[in-house]
Amino acid sequence: MDERRASPGLALLAAIMFLFLLAPVFVVLPLSFSGEAILAFPPTSWSTRWYSQLLVEPKIKDAFLTSLGLAFLTMTLSILIGLPAAYALVRLKVPGSEFMMSLFTAPLLLPSIVLAIAILVVFASLGLLGTFPGLLAGHLIVTLPYAVRVLSTTFSGLPIACEEAASTLGASPLMVFWRVTLPLMTPGIAATAALCFLVSFDEVVLSLFLSGPRVSTLPVEMFHYVETRTDPLIAALSVLLVGITLVVVVVVDRTAGLARTFAK
Repeated sequence: MDERRASPGLALLAAIMFLFLLAPVFVVLPLSFSGEAILAFPPTSWSTRWYSQLLVEPKIKDAFLTSLGLAFLTMTLSILIGLPAAYALVRLKVPGSEFMMSLFTAPLLLPSIVLAIAILVVFASLGLLGTFPGLLAGHLIVTLPYAVRVLSTTFSGLPIACEEAASTLGASPLMVFWRVTLPLMTPGIAATAALCFLVSFDEVVLSLFLSGPRVSTLPVEMFHYVETRTDPLIAALSVLLVGITLVVVVVVDRTAGLARTFAK
């Protein structure tokens, strides 16, 4: 493989783009340690009071636990539904597989606001607005296309000769899948889990339409919080969320390898 070094101009442009993307973090991080009662940059005093305040803010705590449970359930169901769907589309070559793949991934082509309004209209007639099952169903609509796409790509990249060799040695189709296919798919499953978890945990547009006074997610509570208050608590929460995202990415990298996972 040709591994020529990038030209200085291209390297400089890449560095500028990285700085541009990371600029909000460079602003939010010092703000989260501000000792002021309102947002002011740069801070004139320093404190960790806003991180402590997160532990006693009831709406933030409840919304965080709701988002955590919602993201975990969404991730689990996305894999349980997406894995057999991807297997059928790629390995079994069911009739109309290309059309079904397009149907599965269609939500990715719609603007978030359009998809949210469509789901709102349907869920309103079903009585699912402002309920946890409604949020879970809505998030599944968003994450399933990612799961099916990543898992289908993983199936396409697997060496089918290994499965055929296991079959010729007398293994049943279920045993082949469990002992050969599934272990080979570990990087793809890890990528799907991380992607679905983060997409669900960070989903705000759809959650704004589907949440209510009985159940609300963390991004929705953050949105409502900044409408009425201007203290650095949200900056502290944002830093924690960036940290959680980095932890998820590092775990995927250490267990499955980002290059192997996303370069199938």
